[in-house]
Formats: sequence, C-alpha cells, structure tokens
Amino acid sequence: MTFILNDEEQMLRDSAKSFLKQTSPVSALRKLRDDKDPVGYSASVWSSMAEMGWCGVLVEEDHGGVDLGYTAAGLLLQEMGRTLCASPFLPTAVLSASALRLAGSDAQKSAWLPKIASGEAVIAFAVDEKARHNPERIDTKAIKDGNGFRLSGEKRFVSCAMGADAFIVAARTEDGRINLFLVDADAAGVERTARRTLDSHVPADIRFDDVKLDGDALLNGAEDSETAYRHVLDAGRACLAAESLGVAEEAFDLTVDYIKEREQFGQPIGSFQGLQHRAAHLYSEMELARTLVMKALRALDETPSQAPLWCAAAKAKATEVSRLAGSEGIQMYGGVGMTDEYDIGLYYKRAQAAGEFLGDDSWGAGQVARLSGY
Repeated sequence: MTFILNDEEQMLRDSAKSFLKQTSPVSALRKLRDDKDPVGYSASVWSSMAEMGWCGVLVEEDHGGVDLGYTAAGLLLQEMGRTLCASPFLPTAVLSASALRLAGSDAQKSAWLPKIASGEAVIAFAVDEKARHNPERIDTKAIKDGNGFRLSGEKRFVSCAMGADAFIVAARTEDGRINLFLVDADAAGVERTARRTLDSHVPADIRFDDVKLDGDALLNGAEDSETAYRHVLDAGRACLAAESLGVAEEAFDLTVDYIKEREQFGQPIGSFQGLQHRAAHLYSEMELARTLVMKALRALDETPSQAPLWCAAAKAKATEVSRLAGSEGIQMYGGVGMTDEYDIGLYYKRAQAAGEFLGDDSWGAGQVARLSGY
C-alpha cells in the first residue's frame, strides 16, 4: 500500500483543482447562500461534474461509469473541500453508488447506476434519526405488506435531499435487521422539510408516513444487508474525511498568507514566534490527518476487511484537524476573522457541520477503541 499518488491520480487531482477554481469557487457558495437557493447546490456544476466522469467514479464501466475507486473519489472531495463546493457528490456518487453496488439487485443497478454516472439522478442517503450520528439506532420500520412494504419513520439532516429524485433509506424489517430501500422522493406519504445549516448547505428532515413500496424497493443483492450497510457508511466516512482535510488545508493556506501580510509593530505578525508555533503545530496535525485519510481510502480499494478501523480513525482525525484549522485561522486573523468579509469563517463553519455528519471526532475515536478491542 502506497500513500504516494500515481500519475493518473495526480492528473485527476490537478484537473479537479483547476475545474473547481473556475466553476465552484467560494463565491459560488456565497451566492447560493445569499440567493437562498432551495436545493443548496448548482445543477449546472453537477452536470459538468458528470461530463468529466466524476459522478461515475465508483460506477462500473458496464453501467457507464469510470470505476476509479475510493482513492479517486477522496481526491475529488479533497479539492471540493478546498473551494467549499456544495454538490450532491458525496450522497449520490459515493454513498448511494456504493449502496447499489454492494446491495442492489442486477435490475436496480441497471436502472440507477447509469443515471448516477450521467448526473441524471440525485439520490440522497437517509440514515440518522437523531441529532447525533448513531448508525445502529434505526427506528424507521419497513413492514411487509403483500409483495411490498410499508415504510414509516423519520430521518434528520439528509444531505441534498431537497433536490433528490430518490432516497436510499435505512430501515428495520420485521426480523429486526437493518435493510436499505429505494424510495421515490415524490411517493405518497413522503414529506421533506428543508433545514439550512450554519455552513450554508440545505439538508432536509424527511418523514415517511406509511409509504407504500413495491417489493423491488428492497436492495436485496447482498449476502448480508447489515454488512453492506456498514461498509457504505465506512466509505462515506473516509470520503468525507478527505473533504474535511481539504477544508483544513485551504484554511491553513489562507491563514499563513494572511499572517505574512498583516503587520503589527512594524513587522508581519507571521514573524512572531507564538504564531509560528501555532502554525507549525497545525501543519504537523494536518500531515497526520493526511496519512490517515490516504490509509483509509487505500484500504477501501485494496484491503476492505481492514477499512472499518482506518475509516473511523480518518474521520475522527480529519474532523478534529479541520475544526482546529478553522478556529486557529479565526484567532490569527484577529477580530476581522469573525466577519463575513473574509472566507476563513466559512471554512470554520463547514468544518463544524461536516464534522457532525457520519460521526464526529468523539464518535470516531470511540469506534476505533471498540474495533481495537477496548
């Protein structure tokens, strides 16, 4: 296992950096926020991502994708973190595509994976039901009803749900096991309520009120539905950790540039030893996070059995470091760091919000301990 990018991965990262700087800079997020965009992301940017093959990064070539693997998906999200790009990439191209690959039937894969790869479909992944992430606490019920099911329950803070065409929903069946179900976003009994979070994203709370599902709504292509479910979440954590790493890297770069320019007592404040120590500490923490993120992504691609531990560790560390980068940035900027005029505050907010999704640093650290036998 190597942590060094190969030529193909380096080219992918470079092209992503260039594309996102042109099409989705931080100013694009500000515009979405100020316009109170109802879905919270740009449909045109999403279409452009599909044209570049990004939406099919985890989709097999037989279904119209490019199948580059999780390391490639993480590299894309790392660059999205640098520009604070708001898109359905994580819920659709990572979580939902992984769920369909791991647990979908042949018919479900044929119907939905090409739509994901082409950018035609946005699929939200609905898991959490409380304010805190707890993947084992699933109270949403899918009760057998003839050849189909009746789905009832609530999901909270579902990313990109307001613009979704469908949901993949984690629900318990009558045998007490967690299964995944494909649900049409416009089905009778589905109610979406938009929530605007501090990072200017627009997730939604979703209520499923006795929603009638056909039998083919169940993703029944996996030998063990719960194992597939947990693997999807691990993949999401590693890729979200990559985004958080990108947030931290850009916040660090902005801060270093600022302290080199701002003068106090006739000299740049970056020359003060106290700030140099804080910047050096943050840099070393980012290096550790970068290693863990790459380890988790490589494990998903090469040694999936080892992935749960590394995905939890990467998510925990990247969350911690991105929050540290944002808070240290605001501190070193001084009072102006709190104003909307400067971008550093937006990075701080994204670090806070992304850190809560799929488990914060405390949850991740606890998971590492459990998987290590403590």
